[in-house]
Amino acid sequence: MDQPTVGILHPGTMGAAVAACAATNAAAALWCETGRSTASLERAARFGLTPVVTLAELLDRSDIVISLCPPAAAEDLARDVARHRFAGVYVEANAVNPERTQRIAALLDDGATVVDGGVVGSPPVGGKAPTLYLSGAASATERIEALFVGTAVRTAVLGTEVGKASALKLAYASFQKTSRVLVALAVGMAREHGVDQELIEVASRRTDSYLSEPQYVAKTAARAWRWGPELEEAADALAAAGLPPEMLRAAASTLARWNDAKDGELTLTDALDRLAQP
Repeated sequence: MDQPTVGILHPGTMGAAVAACAATNAAAALWCETGRSTASLERAARFGLTPVVTLAELLDRSDIVISLCPPAAAEDLARDVARHRFAGVYVEANAVNPERTQRIAALLDDGATVVDGGVVGSPPVGGKAPTLYLSGAASATERIEALFVGTAVRTAVLGTEVGKASALKLAYASFQKTSRVLVALAVGMAREHGVDQELIEVASRRTDSYLSEPQYVAKTAARAWRWGPELEEAADALAAAGLPPEMLRAAASTLARWNDAKDGELTLTDALDRLAQP
């Protein structure tokens, strides 16, 4: 089979790095530069992505489109793609709940083949190797697997049912991200009483405890603008399964206190101070 052309929507921190890996086995990796930020322009150039002016051009030229954007934008983005009658493979790789993934698949079923995707792990740079979990039609998931052969992105197929990859992604995120929020609250409480170093010392005796890594609180704050909506999606998935969503909604509400720290360089003290402000 000839090498496919891949389109990425849009080249954020994860999307740009994933697209660069896909480019290894693709004829080209395209992205739409219109309306994007200077940071996106610089990031896309750094990862060697090929710019196009319009979404229509990207869709016309692409055999495979990978959607990696903030969860709140995923459905509207799929509607835009559907209006252009894209007829290739559409990888819905956003952190959205299974019901939304299935709605997106329905939006695109007039021509595109939708593959459900979920990236677990850090962006594939600096030795990091995330796993892209896939579910959907076998003929389509096989094409996505081939796209990442020999790259830092591992792939794993969960079956043919759209929604499975999204469910796994959110199940993992609900634990991992909420645990980081709990660390911030625990360290913040201990700091208020002057025993934060003692808390960290106690936690360091357990090598498997996130609490022994308080420095990660600052990274959590910088990512809160993405993590909060992701936990809201996970909460919706819990509610749909008849499970209580309140814990994840509370974690999302806590993360919202850091929304103005988007991708910033904070210290642990900065992050805890912001968390303490109503």
